Parts: sequence; structure tokens; C-alpha cells
Amino acid sequence: MCDLLADLFSLEVDFAPDREKQARGLRLLVEDRSGRSHLAVAVREGIVVGMCSVQTFLSTAEGGPAGVIEDLVVSRKFRGRSTGTRLLEDGITWCRAQGITRLQLLADKGNGQALRFYARRGLSGTSLICLRKHLSIPGS
Repeated sequence: MCDLLADLFSLEVDFAPDREKQARGLRLLVEDRSGRSHLAVAVREGIVVGMCSVQTFLSTAEGGPAGVIEDLVVSRKFRGRSTGTRLLEDGITWCRAQGITRLQLLADKGNGQALRFYARRGLSGTSLICLRKHLSIPGS
């Protein structure tokens, strides 16, 4: 899955592949038993060729839980075969089962292929923008 994330992050201006960080994040996601996250994978011939991770947070706008797709990526070799659609649908199904009424994600504005993919599947843009600040943690 680290290779998939490296492929994804190579397309995104704001992120850089870092195998150690991605492995740590994936390990935390796989080991999470809180019920606030979901990881779906597509496997072909014993190899993970796609993944979709969803995490929840509490939304005052929704008055309850909302979800965010952290990563949705399919190996280049397996794109165009509905793998991404099935992974996205799996994430949506999980969200509905959790009572989540809004699902959102960040996409690189320069990734036209991804933006078209999401638009064809009912995701739409908003007037909001994403702002971020990297935080240092003492002792790390």
C-alpha cells in the first residue's frame, strides 16, 4: 500500500512520498479499533492494487458525524476497470451504515483525471478552501 500512496503523492503538489511516514500511518489505520475509520482494499492475484480509507469526525454543520476520504488510489495498471468506483462505493456504504450524512475529500486541483472521476460519481466542489499548518510535537 505504501507504493500506492507514493504513486498518489507523486501527483499531489502538497504532499511528498515518505515511505516511513506512510507505513506508520497505514499501520495506525489498520490497527485502529475505534470504529471511526474504514479501509477497503482491492486485491488482484494477491497484490493490493487499490485502496480507499475513510475517517470520521464530528461536524457541527451536520449535527453529527461526517466522513473524509483520506486516500483513494488505484494502481495505474488497474485504472479504468471500475476498481476505484467499487472502492468509493464501499466507503460510501460504510459511511451510511455509520449514520454519516456528508462525505468529503481533498483532491489536487491539478489532477483533472481525479476531479472528473469524482464529479461523475456525484461529488461536487464547494466554496470552501483547505488551510493547514504543520505542527511540531516536542520530543519527536
